[in-house]
Amino acid sequence: MVQVDPRPQTGDTVTSVGATGGDTRSKGLSGNSVGLLGSAVIGVSTVAPVYCLTSTLGPTVGEVGLQMPAVFLAGFLPMLLVAFAYRELNKAVPDCGTSFTWTVKAFGPRIGWMCGWGLVIATIIVLSNLAGVATSFFYLLLGELTGSQAVADLDGNKAAHVLTCLVLIAAATAISYRGMTATKGVQYALVGLQLAVLAVFVVMAVVKARSGAFAGSIDFSWTWLDPFAVQSFSAFTAGLSLSIFMFWGWDACLTVNEETAGSAKTPGRAALLAMLVLIGSYLLTAVASQMFSGVGDKGPGLGNPDTADNVFAALADPVMGTVLGVLLFVAVLASAAASLQTTFIPVARTVLAMSAYEALPASFAKIHPRFRSPGRATLAAGAATGVFYAVMSFLSQNVLIDTIYALGLMICFYYAITAFACAWFFRRELRNSARDLLFKGVFPVLGGALLTAVFGKTLIDMWNPAYGSGSSVLGVGSVFVIGVGLLLIGLVIMLVMQRRSPAFFRGEVLTRSTPALVVAE
Repeated sequence: MVQVDPRPQTGDTVTSVGATGGDTRSKGLSGNSVGLLGSAVIGVSTVAPVYCLTSTLGPTVGEVGLQMPAVFLAGFLPMLLVAFAYRELNKAVPDCGTSFTWTVKAFGPRIGWMCGWGLVIATIIVLSNLAGVATSFFYLLLGELTGSQAVADLDGNKAAHVLTCLVLIAAATAISYRGMTATKGVQYALVGLQLAVLAVFVVMAVVKARSGAFAGSIDFSWTWLDPFAVQSFSAFTAGLSLSIFMFWGWDACLTVNEETAGSAKTPGRAALLAMLVLIGSYLLTAVASQMFSGVGDKGPGLGNPDTADNVFAALADPVMGTVLGVLLFVAVLASAAASLQTTFIPVARTVLAMSAYEALPASFAKIHPRFRSPGRATLAAGAATGVFYAVMSFLSQNVLIDTIYALGLMICFYYAITAFACAWFFRRELRNSARDLLFKGVFPVLGGALLTAVFGKTLIDMWNPAYGSGSSVLGVGSVFVIGVGLLLIGLVIMLVMQRRSPAFFRGEVLTRSTPALVVAE
């Protein structure tokens, strides 16, 4: 790889990165500041495993019953296949723009721009949701610690909730603004805490289930891992959509590739390591929870609709006791807070890359001279998240809920395009070896096809007003209107940028031959 000067360019902004020269320039990010473990921790943190489990165990059991572990495995498959695509693309083009950069190189500027938009808007939605969840658990934890229901009920006060939410967003933005060193230190503590508490929960749930102390406990069965035992295809696809959401965010490992030691190989390995940690923790927790609680729709049963949105709140005391149970609330809060902070990483670096390649205004390519982070892009992401959540909260709770439901559409959209981009980018290399055929062609196409199928099924389901909050616009489900509407907003912004930056959209700035803009290994 061509050696480059890792220091920020004049004015700390990359103003032009055209493919006309044979040299490369760094975007100014802090090179070699993240290792394999740090990168994997960022991937796990962004996914927020403890938060995902407490909010998804109940709805998944509601759809597929005892086959929940099987559906988690099924959701893991397309994500694993797509992860192979990310790994291969990162080896060839280790650029912090990831999906945006790769799809532009494979399919051209317009498809690549929309793929980048899908990542950015999905991340903004997730950030707002995470801030809301962190706020809710903050007051819930305070209520538990103080024994005051009045304190816990502050979460229901819209003004207090939104204000606290904005404070958390500001804090997460500030940490991300200070660069990868500050981010990494916070994440080791928060991720370590939530995984440790999750391990204690799993062990205690299994021990109590096998002791027969709880009437609803059931014995483990290998049939729980059989996806063909799900009662209907409709139930399976509904559970699969929930499962796919649980793995979203692992690609944050790749967006720090320009700041990672061994940028061509380490991020891909970190992504796979993060995926293995996630599927392991998900399967163990799913099995332990089912063994302890069963899948009934009463009491602490996982199928109880009254506790479906926060399973750990119902299981904390029965499984871990009053004292240790508080740790489970702390773990959920830590999970949401950690993810809130790391989720700024992919959106800020995608915006940085889009700006550096002239697909967005040049001001977003500004690098902080001290922290070596995409400062302006990070601040813009924080401001957009705060405004989005505040407006949606006061506008309509149904709109906020439906926006979160529309998230799955964005995830499938940009992951699938990236997977197909891998096969097309490497199309001339697929005959070189069996390995190239599988990892650069077959696996990515299969992963992209599976996500495309989920995308299409989700579109059909979203059309029904019963999907999400149950609200509709002219007889069409609000989730459909919001999901498709957000993609169309991206199309409009792209057309505006096409007039402002014609060179990028003519394919003159970022092409297949454009060198990777990274600090050399």
